[in-house]
Amino acid sequence: MANEPKLKVGVVGTGVLGKYHTNLYRTAPHADLVGIYDSDPKAAADAAKQFNVQAFNDLDELVERCEALTVAVPATFHYDTVMPILSKGRHVLVEKPIASEVAQAREMVKLANEKGLVLAVGHVERFNPAMDFLEKNRNNTLFIEAHRLAKYPPPRPGHLRRGTEVSVVFDLMIHDIDLVLTMVGQEIEKFDAVGVPILSNTEDIANVRIKFVNGAVANITASRISATPMRKFRVFQTDSYISMDYANSTGVIYRKGFLGVGKKDIKCTSTNALADEINDFVDAVIATKAAGKIVPPKVTGEQGLRALEVADAICREIHDYNCKYGLYKFKK
Repeated sequence: MANEPKLKVGVVGTGVLGKYHTNLYRTAPHADLVGIYDSDPKAAADAAKQFNVQAFNDLDELVERCEALTVAVPATFHYDTVMPILSKGRHVLVEKPIASEVAQAREMVKLANEKGLVLAVGHVERFNPAMDFLEKNRNNTLFIEAHRLAKYPPPRPGHLRRGTEVSVVFDLMIHDIDLVLTMVGQEIEKFDAVGVPILSNTEDIANVRIKFVNGAVANITASRISATPMRKFRVFQTDSYISMDYANSTGVIYRKGFLGVGKKDIKCTSTNALADEINDFVDAVIATKAAGKIVPPKVTGEQGLRALEVADAICREIHDYNCKYGLYKFKK
């Protein structure tokens, strides 16, 4: 692959995540960054200067020059941005959630499959080395407890605070929904969800308890109004307890043995999960071009859709509950 032409890529959106993608594409071994685009020309120009890359004033022009693109715009614009790119036969890595509406996500997945294109979704925690460890030790999972707590996003002039255009379920919890679905690998039997808006017009803190058809249970909490950030994932299995700290890629495992309970500290190899995600996408596109059929990335459009379907069902239950008890009455 070293002697083959590099994949021509572009980035749509120059917010925080778009800038991360732009910077990492510059050093991705099999990618050639053609340029960037943002609906705000000044934001695009500033990012172009920061990363020494060309800013395009016309999205169609950038798409024509690229073979694959990252889409890192607000979730409510994913569908309108991604569909025309797919229609032009370009591969796409779209940030999570795949879309803000399930019907839109289904159309995106359908179009990508019809055209034989890679549609990857930016569930970056799948590339966290802590998750690699958990996936290798997933047998006989009985109970999962996940906490993802973050501070309230800073203001953005002329825009909503990052992520607050959707519920915290779509913004943060969807990471752990995807991880839980991956770990358990079973259909959901039922769930019970609660959540409330505090500082934004959508839910800022939420909790869901999910029961799967095999008896496994997951309890997931997400907040974007916490003073102290936390990203922890605890797994109880038939013979062990595993506690992982995603933020630090560390953890501990307690396992039953003939001589009692043994403890082992876990220190995962530190990597840049987003760089791994980008390289996985690029490699999947290159392999797809060579094979003449879709070679799936680590997180496919179908998996992004599944996580969104669950997140959407959770949001609908929260909405119905909050409407019943008048918890939206102070919101616009």
